[in-house]
Formats: sequence, structure tokens, C-alpha cells
Amino acid sequence: MDIDLIDETDFPNYSKSTGKRPAFVPVDDAHPFDLEAYISTYTGKTVVYRLIHIISICPTLAPQAFQLAVQHILQGRDPNLYQSLIIAYDTTAKTLPDAELPPHTDLAVIDQQWIDETNTKNQAERSKLEVELKTYTSNMIKESIRMAHRDLGNFYRSVGDYSSSLKHYTKSREFCTSSQHIVDMCMSVLELLLEQRNYAHIATYVFKADGALENAAARSNAAPNAAQAATLPPDAQQVAKAKAAAERERVQTKLDVATALSHLAQGAYEKAAQSFLKAGPIKNLEEWATKIVAPGDIAIYATLSALATFSRSAIKSNLLDNDSFGVYIEQEPYVRELVEAYMGNRFKTVLELLERYSTRHYIDLYLSTHVNNLVLEIQSRALVLYFQPFASIKMDRMSQAFGWTPEFLEQQVVHLIQKGEIHARVDRQNRILKAKVVDQRAELFSRAVKSGADIQSTNRKLLLRMRLQQSDLIVKPPKNQNQNQNHIDFLAYSVVI
Repeated sequence: MDIDLIDETDFPNYSKSTGKRPAFVPVDDAHPFDLEAYISTYTGKTVVYRLIHIISICPTLAPQAFQLAVQHILQGRDPNLYQSLIIAYDTTAKTLPDAELPPHTDLAVIDQQWIDETNTKNQAERSKLEVELKTYTSNMIKESIRMAHRDLGNFYRSVGDYSSSLKHYTKSREFCTSSQHIVDMCMSVLELLLEQRNYAHIATYVFKADGALENAAARSNAAPNAAQAATLPPDAQQVAKAKAAAERERVQTKLDVATALSHLAQGAYEKAAQSFLKAGPIKNLEEWATKIVAPGDIAIYATLSALATFSRSAIKSNLLDNDSFGVYIEQEPYVRELVEAYMGNRFKTVLELLERYSTRHYIDLYLSTHVNNLVLEIQSRALVLYFQPFASIKMDRMSQAFGWTPEFLEQQVVHLIQKGEIHARVDRQNRILKAKVVDQRAELFSRAVKSGADIQSTNRKLLLRMRLQQSDLIVKPPKNQNQNQNHIDFLAYSVVI
């Protein structure tokens, strides 16, 4: 028999825990991953942060990641990263059976001499910078004060004191004398917020940077006065405008990436995809391409977010036909294969690719907590697209097309029916999914009746409002004798009506 809806209690194993990742991800032949090739694309402290994340989620790579992290820590100036690394490794080791992971002391020896020397150098550097700031402040040299705050912000960021770094970056705003200074301050703060993964304030500084860019563009496009026109040749003016446009495009690319990462962190996948797809050429990322996010990462973020939220036509126009973004896709060849399989209705291949590269997705610092959500959304949209042309289809055929068991497919279909994304019924006895037949004539008639009722209600309210206005005019006394006759005439006219 046909069943319109099936209670969720029929499927106790169905999981709704979106946004969660598995405790540990595998690395094997079915889920290949090369740690050294992956981590070689990054520089700076993000290397250590990504390795710590890998240690916490992938025990198979934990010993190798620990050793690599120690090597990169010794190249920086933040001894506190040692403690974070050891805590992450020991926490992972405790959750596994005994002797699963070797003790961290067997992998690398903590260089206490380096820690002491680094702390001494950091203290001396901080004292020097604070003395410079105090000197410039007493001398009231505005530009020097701004640079001193900037240098202190960079210093505190390098040693891991993010609150002090943010304080000095924002303090330098008071001493900015040009739009370019404001843009530089905003970009420094955005780098800090992304490194700290503090997404709440990103939109604020993106807005400030946009405003400063607009002011700078307005000044560069302003017509020069007569004296400037006499001294500057036309070619030099064009070169200056082209240089300003290139600088604006460079900054705008970084702002688009920062905005996209903020949307991704908040789960606004459609907005994230739109912002990623607006990003300019890779060369505009400059140091961000290694210090913040790699071009291959941007390709993965944009593609998964687009597949989870965009229509088929939007994917073709914004992703496949986007020549500028195609350079990003070339950094991760499987991404194009994933999109082409989706557009070709080869959904089994899509799901196989998502599963094969799931470890690559889960170990990503920004994407890890969103992989499950994105995969579920892609699965749901694939099911809807697959069923659209059919009036009825056998569940066994659908399960073969997606590479699922019939039981799991039925769970997914029932969930989508309950959400209203698939308008169909499940025939459990014959294992057939039947689309609900809609009587177009009856639906058109019901819409016409509803529209008539709405118009009638609107007219009734309008007449009532007109009558209330007339009542106010009737009871309102005339202001003087000259208005008496007009008032009487109006009363007579109202009575006639």
C-alpha cells in the first residue's frame, strides 16, 4: 500500500547530528593523504595550527605531524606552541588503546635552551618597541606613533599574544593620516582574526577597509587641477590610475576571501560560495596564499559550498564557466571531476569522490566542522535532482544509482519527503517512489478563489478607513464663519453618498 509519510521512529539509526565530524578519520588506500605534500604549501604559524588539528583528528598521522610541528616551532618565536602541541598529542594518545601511540618524548626532545633564549629575545624586543612608542608619543610624531603601534602589533602576534596585538593594531587607527594607512591596519587585523579563527569581527573590518578603498579610489579618479595637469604628462596619469586600480583589486581579493571564510564559519554556505567565486587571481593573495589559506583550499571550499546550495544553472555559469576561478580549481584536480560528475548526473561518482577525499576535507582547519553538513546537503540536492523527471521509480534502481543500500536510500527519501523537498509517496510493499499528482485545474481555481478573497478583504478595509475619515470630518467643527457654508455643503454631499 501507499504511505504518504513514515514516522521517524521507524528508523532509529537515522542521524540528524549535522555539523559534527567523526572522532578520528582514517588514512588508507580508500582515503589517501600525503601529509608532507599538504603541509608544504603553508608557511608561518598556520603550519603548526594545522598540524595540531591533524594530531587531534588523525592518530595515524599523529607521530609524523608531531615531529613536523616541532621543527616549525623552532623556526618561530612562540614557545607557548610547545605546550599546545604536547596537550593535543597526549589527549589523542589517551583516547586510544595503550601503546597505540608512542610517548611524545620518544618522538622529539623539547629544546629547553631554545625556549629560554627565545623568551629572553622576546623580552628584549618588547622592551625596545615599548621604549620607541613612548618616545614617539612624547614627541607627538603622528606617523611614527602609528608605525610603533603597528610594529608592536606584529610582535605580539608573532609571540602568540593576540589580545595585545589586536589592541595595538586598533590603537594605530587614531594615528592614520591616509586611506592607505586605514587599509593596511584593517588587513593586519583581518590576518590576526583569521589566524585566531575569531570570525565575529571580520565583517566590521571588511566594511572599514571597503570604505577606505572607496575614499582612495575617489581621490585617485578626481580630476587634477591646472598646475598638476601642466606638470604631469597624460601617460603618467594613466599609469598612476592603473596602479591604484591594481592595488584596489589586490586588497579586494583578500577582503572577498576573508568575508567568505567568515560566512563559511557561520554556516552561510551560499554566501560563502558567492564570495569565494568573486575572488581575484591567485597572485592577488600574495602572502595569504601560504600564511592563511592555500588556493587549493579555496577551490574546495567554493565547490562544496556551491554544490550544496546553488542550482544547476548557477553552478555552470558561476563555477564551470568562470575562467578566473578555473585557476583555483586546477590546484586540486579532483574538484573539477567532482563538479563534472554532479552536472552529468553521475551521483554515485560524486558520493565516491566525497568519501575518497573525506580525510582531506576533515583535516582542513576551516572546513572540518562543516564537512558533514555540506555532504548531507549535496546528497539531498542530488536525490531531488535525480527524482525530478520521474512520475514513479523503483527504489532499487535509485539505490544502484547512488551506491546505497535500499534501506538507507529509503531513510533519505523519507526525510526529504518530511522536509517537503520531494513531493512523493513511498510504496513500501512494491518498493516504488511515486510522485504526487497535482490537479492543475483545481489548484488554479483555489488560487483564484484565494486571490478574490484577499481582494475583497482589502476593499472592505479600505471602505472602512474611508468611512472613519468621513466621520472625523463630520464631527469636526468649522474654524470660522466663512467655513460654515462649505461644511454644510460637505455634510449634504456625505448624506447623498
